[in-house]
Amino acid sequence: MELVKGRPETNEGRLEKEIRVYDLLDFLNIPYERIDHEAAETMEACAEIDRALAPAVICKNLFLCNSQKTKFYLLMIPGNKHFKTKEISHQINSPRLSFAPAEFMEKYLDIEPGAVSVMGLMNDTEHHVRLLVDEDILKGEYLGCHPCVNTSSLRMRTTDVFGLYLDAVGHDMTKVVLTGEA
Repeated sequence: MELVKGRPETNEGRLEKEIRVYDLLDFLNIPYERIDHEAAETMEACAEIDRALAPAVICKNLFLCNSQKTKFYLLMIPGNKHFKTKEISHQINSPRLSFAPAEFMEKYLDIEPGAVSVMGLMNDTEHHVRLLVDEDILKGEYLGCHPCVNTSSLRMRTTDVFGLYLDAVGHDMTKVVLTGEA
C-alpha cells in the first residue's frame, strides 16, 4: 500500500463520484495524499490502511437519523470511542437517534455503506445532513477519509477539511463530546 500525493494519474476504473472529490479538492487547492486499496471489509484491513495514513486521525463515520427519518446526521468520532445515542441526542436536542437506512445515504450523500465520509457532503447541496464532529477529531493535524468510495483513502490537514472544504460545500459542523472509549 503506497501513499501518493494527489489524484490518480488516470480516471480509468474510477467512479465519477470519486473523481468529483479530486476535482473539488484540486479546485480548492487543498493538498491531499491518497492510497488505493481493496475494499476494507475486516478490522485487519482497516488497521493496515490506518497505519498507511498515520498520523491521520481515522474516524468512524456514522449516518444517523431521528425516528421519523426527517432529520439526518453524519457523526464523525474517533475509532476508539463508542457511539451512545443518549449522549449525542442530548447535545443536539434531538429525540433518540438510530442508524439511517442506506437509501437516504445514497440519496443525500451519493455514498454507499462502507464508504461514508465527510466528502459526501459535497453532494448534499440542499443541506439535508447535519455534520456532528467529536471534539477529539479536531485535535489531530491530519484526518483520514474516503473519497466517496471505499477503495481509496485520503489524508488531509484537519484544518483544510473543517475550514476550506466545509466552507466550499456550504456546510458547517456541530462539535459534540462522546465520553466512552471502545
